[in-house]
Amino acid sequence: MSGLHYEFVEAGGLRFEVATAGDPASERLALLLHGFPECAFSWRHQIDFLAARGFRVWAPNQRGYGNSAMPRGVRAYRIEELVADVANLIDAWRALSPHAKSVQLAGHDWGAMVAWEFAMRRPRPIERLAIFNVPHPALFREALRTNRAQRRRSLYAAFFQLPWLPELLLRRRGGAAIDEAFRGMAVDKSRFPDDVLAVYRANALRPGGLTAMLNWYRALGRRRRDAAAATPKIDVPTLMVWGEEDRALGKELTFGTDAYVSDLTLRYLPDVSHWVQQEAPERVNEIWGAWLDGREVPGNRA
Repeated sequence: MSGLHYEFVEAGGLRFEVATAGDPASERLALLLHGFPECAFSWRHQIDFLAARGFRVWAPNQRGYGNSAMPRGVRAYRIEELVADVANLIDAWRALSPHAKSVQLAGHDWGAMVAWEFAMRRPRPIERLAIFNVPHPALFREALRTNRAQRRRSLYAAFFQLPWLPELLLRRRGGAAIDEAFRGMAVDKSRFPDDVLAVYRANALRPGGLTAMLNWYRALGRRRRDAAAATPKIDVPTLMVWGEEDRALGKELTFGTDAYVSDLTLRYLPDVSHWVQQEAPERVNEIWGAWLDGREVPGNRA
């Protein structure tokens, strides 16, 4: 898949296809979680960047994506299962690496939702958290209750709750809707040439692939969460990078994140869409590198 090096990793009884880079003996893991309708390939600009900084990098195709396990049924894609996958992947890395010490967890889109939940639930310790263009779950829930504009932006997720029809529409004309999801939303459309979009179409059009990918949304739509349930404050250093031209998620959803994160660094990138780490990889990597080094972090603060 587009020149990345893949290995298969057994974790929690499932097999994951993982794009890997960096020294296998490194004591630090960077675990990168992709979104929808992406796959591990979405981190192509960050994998070698992080490996060069001394990390062992794992970017898994999460369950239902690529050649990773594809459990059947909506319940298999509940957030609890997705968080457990991350814990099991960390355990698998620790079993393989004699010097395993610390984990940096990063996520974009759906992967960021899983990363947020993992950081709150703390099934395994992490040293750092990096989030790209997804708000904290508490702020997103509040927006869906009170923000009419955000409810309109999120109507696509309600459509995804329907059986079979979303798969039919996404599959039409050879997966043209997958192309539109990227190139149509992007500000700099040159970042999504035909060969890049072909990777995502092939991923989505695998037998059963679209149903597995959409089941992430369906499982979340069926979730019943106690509105009064506690939201543990995240106490690890957290980087949040936000492309301001996100059509699916309003910038205002980031306001107030520091109420849920003790050590937050938030930077905005103007003229960049939801696909932030693919559309502006140079700026994202500059921000990420400075944050990792403890240097002054560039980018807009408001």
